[in-house]
Amino acid sequence: MKILSTLLFAILITLSLAAQQPEWCEKLPRPAYSKLERVPTADPWFEVYKIRRGVFAIYEPHQLEEVISYLIIGSRRATLLDTGMGISNIQAVVAGLTKLPVSVVNSHTHNDHVGDNWRFTDVYGMDTDFTRANARGAKDDAQAELAPDELCGSLPTGFDAKSYAVKPFHITHWLHDGDKIELGGRTLKVIGTPGHTPDEIALLDEKNGLLFTGDSFYLGPIYLYRPETDLDAYVASMKKLAALAPRLQLLLPAHNTPVADPGYLPKVVTAIQQVQHGEVRPVAKDGKHEYLFEGFSFLMR
Repeated sequence: MKILSTLLFAILITLSLAAQQPEWCEKLPRPAYSKLERVPTADPWFEVYKIRRGVFAIYEPHQLEEVISYLIIGSRRATLLDTGMGISNIQAVVAGLTKLPVSVVNSHTHNDHVGDNWRFTDVYGMDTDFTRANARGAKDDAQAELAPDELCGSLPTGFDAKSYAVKPFHITHWLHDGDKIELGGRTLKVIGTPGHTPDEIALLDEKNGLLFTGDSFYLGPIYLYRPETDLDAYVASMKKLAALAPRLQLLLPAHNTPVADPGYLPKVVTAIQQVQHGEVRPVAKDGKHEYLFEGFSFLMR
């Protein structure tokens, strides 16, 4: 009887914990990660994966955004594309992967991509008013990321949820469309892709056939509903990226999974044009409209 009671208690505890987990947790771990080489890291908030030689994905699986930052290493220096949520210390993770000088470049300046910018002394930013405004920091958007249904698992030990905010950061270099960042044996070209935000960019490593797409494309619901989103600009930007597809080997997006086939880019262009022309009916989702396609969707007002 005692064994039965203990077993029943354990089952009830397990069911209770499962009930507390938000629904999106159930899809984790995403199958794509099982095919990637995982790199050990001491911080359990992050998971690190080697994508290619000199390219590491730094993934935050415990928060709804499932943000992915990228460390891109050359022979002389390295670039960190985005600094994530700022919930745990991404600088310490990066220090465990390279001893080279590291500069931060942001795919755009939404809070979930600039959270740890303040920890770095060399930060590149697009020369836009939107970038300058977000560099001042903010609290409300950051606090919203900590709602119970936004978290999967525990926050880091010692994390102060009440004071969590995007801290102000200093931009040391201003970027423009077409600029190039030389890392030593690796060149990253800045491609302005406004639409999701006015300061959205992609980074092209042409020599290696890699395109870091930021939030312009990823597998999952692509957010196109915020006040700063410009749908016409987004369509133009995606046409620009789709033209690169034949020369690419891999897309590296900023959410959910770190690898995707370049063949998605022309499909996104076709899909968003179908939405614009009223050829696709949306479904309701969280007070918004979601337009569903194979592998991705658009979440809009």
